[in-house]
Amino acid sequence: MSDNKLRNIIVIGTSAGGISAVSKLVAGFEANFDASVFVVIHMSRNSLTEVILSQIQKQTVLECVIPKDGEEIRTKVIYLAPADHHMMIEKDTILIRRGAYDNHWRPSIDVLFRSAAAAYDSCVTGIILTGLLDDGTSGMSAIKRSAGRCIVQDPQEADFPDMPISVLNSVDVDYKVPINEMAYILSDLFSRAHCEVGEVPADVKLEAEITKRMSSSVKELEKLGPFTPITCPDCGGILVKVENDQISRYRCYTGHTFTAKVLESEKTKRIEESLWVAIRMMEERKNLLEAMTDYNTQHKMERVEQMKIHIDRLKTMLVDLNENLDTKKYED
Repeated sequence: MSDNKLRNIIVIGTSAGGISAVSKLVAGFEANFDASVFVVIHMSRNSLTEVILSQIQKQTVLECVIPKDGEEIRTKVIYLAPADHHMMIEKDTILIRRGAYDNHWRPSIDVLFRSAAAAYDSCVTGIILTGLLDDGTSGMSAIKRSAGRCIVQDPQEADFPDMPISVLNSVDVDYKVPINEMAYILSDLFSRAHCEVGEVPADVKLEAEITKRMSSSVKELEKLGPFTPITCPDCGGILVKVENDQISRYRCYTGHTFTAKVLESEKTKRIEESLWVAIRMMEERKNLLEAMTDYNTQHKMERVEQMKIHIDRLKTMLVDLNENLDTKKYED
């Protein structure tokens, strides 16, 4: 790390149930809390971030703000990522960008965590709270590989334990604790030691840089992993399978990234959409045949019946597809 002004950087990621969890966490931070805190709550693009910020501000003595692009990082401040924008960190600076979706989220937990690891290596403490699926696991892996600390909410306490469990299954975390113990742990860590200069893996730096630039090249992607025969469900570009990560993950040329679990879900959605299109087209053809008056009646009715059989088969496929999805979700 070339920056001599070392900081304590805390990055927090959460989704379902996250507003309450973050509010509870920051309530334990005292006025002299020696850290800069960055929070990403996975939210819809139309979420009223100011309302969420107001709810969190009521629970803490620290200043809470929604940062602007290029804003200087200050200590004893909690920064909340705005809706539909990624929040990233450079040395002493916050970046707010509308880059490609990461695991179908913007703002993205993983984007924030990777950028923090690339900029502040061992000075970063990552915290994953309640949430669904495996968001945040890749970002937490980047922090751990860059010599940072990892804290996970005890899944038994989390309203939605998927995200904490995913991190625990993939990363050697430093602490698995209830939320009300986290502020004490952080204060104790910061009072006893200063972060040392760490070594950030080249792939972590590269992915953070690609996201910051909102562009990449074929050569850069080849450094992250091998190209696959799988295409991006968002833009149709070829995906590379990212190596050196604790969780199976894919990235396309334009910047979209997916964990294997999310990618499978998106591919299944596209299959369902295609089946509905096929059903609609067959229904239209059946209706057209029924409306034709200058057509052999017997032959027409035979073709109509054939179309009905094909339509019923496609509908059966849709039912089977959705039943298999529901079964897999239950098993996961």
